Amino acid sequence: MQLSGKNILLTGATGGVGSVLAQKLALKGARLALVGRDLSKLNALKQRLAVGHGEHVVIDANFDAEGVAQPLVDEAVKKLGRVDVLINNAGILDFIQLEDQSEQRIAQMVQTNVTTLIQLTRALLPSFKAKNQGHFVMIGSIFGSLGFPHYATYCATKFAVHGFSQALRRELVNTNIKVTYIAPRGIKTPMNDANTSAMMEQSGNKMDTPEHVAEIIVRAIENERQEVFIGQPQSFFAWLNGVLPMAVNFGLKKQTALAVPFLRKTKD
Repeated sequence: MQLSGKNILLTGATGGVGSVLAQKLALKGARLALVGRDLSKLNALKQRLAVGHGEHVVIDANFDAEGVAQPLVDEAVKKLGRVDVLINNAGILDFIQLEDQSEQRIAQMVQTNVTTLIQLTRALLPSFKAKNQGHFVMIGSIFGSLGFPHYATYCATKFAVHGFSQALRRELVNTNIKVTYIAPRGIKTPMNDANTSAMMEQSGNKMDTPEHVAEIIVRAIENERQEVFIGQPQSFFAWLNGVLPMAVNFGLKKQTALAVPFLRKTKD
């Protein structure tokens, strides 16, 4: 796919990966609808992108709320004229024991990471089918194939996104609509707090830069890849978890013990 001239709806645009990804897409000649919950950050990003790289638009949206998807898509189509690519990048995570995670936070994570993502995809599907063309990009996680201790709810949401991506791709197999699933490992962004980063370092889990991940995402879209897993040995363990989960259980016992001193006790 040539990105030049494409209209792209990008959620989570002001996040660590989202903002870098927006810059790379703009440099490729794409026109962006930048979606996030902080209008001042969105406008600042828009100003940075606008220098010599076309006119982009911003849409502030709260993914915690119900019923946000269709109005968001309607606004994007109104401002851009059409949407060619949807990049579902918005997401939240906690590094926490399940018993310490509030019911409200669990509901918020499912709403943001899964429900709104599915509803946004559904809202764009009729227009993609009408022209028999379009591209859905789901930013998942290695934890969408590998259940990791102290990320139980986050893993549940990313397993859901992975399964949704596979099912949708198979549903659209006789169309020209593409579905790409990207599974990064840990990324050096503010999404991971100091405790999480310290735990990752202590356990030897490497983290990638947003620039590295964003570059892989862009290449995956251009090459219309179906699934891309980023980073070793995490990608290998994600595969192994599908064929020999007992071995992974044993291997993660040490990780579980190492994480305990870094855990937060509550997360609202």
